[in-house]
Amino acid sequence: MQKLVEHIKQELSEFYSKEEIGSFISLIFNKLAGINATEILLSEDKKFSEKVTRKIEAAVERLKKNEPVQYILGQTEFYGLPFKTDSRALIPRPETEELVEWILQTCPDAQKILDIGTGSGCIAVTLAQKLRKCRVSAFDISLDALNLAHENADLNYVFVNFYHCNILKMSGFDEKFDVIVSNPPYVLNSQKAEMKPNVLDFEPSIALFVPDNNALLFYEHIINFAKKQLNPLGLLFFEINPFFAKEISNLLKINKFQNIEIKKDLSGKERMIKAKKSENQ
Repeated sequence: MQKLVEHIKQELSEFYSKEEIGSFISLIFNKLAGINATEILLSEDKKFSEKVTRKIEAAVERLKKNEPVQYILGQTEFYGLPFKTDSRALIPRPETEELVEWILQTCPDAQKILDIGTGSGCIAVTLAQKLRKCRVSAFDISLDALNLAHENADLNYVFVNFYHCNILKMSGFDEKFDVIVSNPPYVLNSQKAEMKPNVLDFEPSIALFVPDNNALLFYEHIINFAKKQLNPLGLLFFEINPFFAKEISNLLKINKFQNIEIKKDLSGKERMIKAKKSENQ
């Protein structure tokens, strides 16, 4: 096995850092061969079947083409839960786990929650799994993403009300919510040059990018929607582009939201915002 490990390190050394390669080896061996990180270090003489070896080598070839390891393996972990991952939706990010944690800490008794732009379903499914008495709903414009989100709800034994709709064209809905959350597209088209190929070439652009001249497009529409569909004193949570924290905060103030709070992620970037609908709004 150590020969195979060294071979993988050599094959990927041109493309990734040592830390990334070590992480890939752990993930690939665990998923494809059932070997954990400790066993990789201790089982020097272990040999794999030809079938397993071929699968590992195929995964390495895909990594060399910058394909995300989560898509190669078809799964990832989010907030301690398993999620299927493929090109139908964005890969769940650690900073979004922090957003979910914030909601769980702030709204443990929420009865109805809506996730707008659910993608893989990571936010909605996790909230449904952790808040068992809560009715969780989710919107997405992509049928492919909704199908993946359905699969992830089934995988985690929860029920989520999924709706195929475009928030940019919605004026209202036949239900009100205690919490509305969204991680909408917020990366500027001009920021594409800064992004790595594993994101730019493989993850769905519809879930990532907004025009430079309309950076707050989704926030504006979701805030207008939330004004109508949140219950009095209901909470609105966003994941945000750190460059626009102040602008989004001002937008919420203009729309008479209260108790606006910006929260930094673990890397120190202003990544989340929370606001309360006024009682008389």
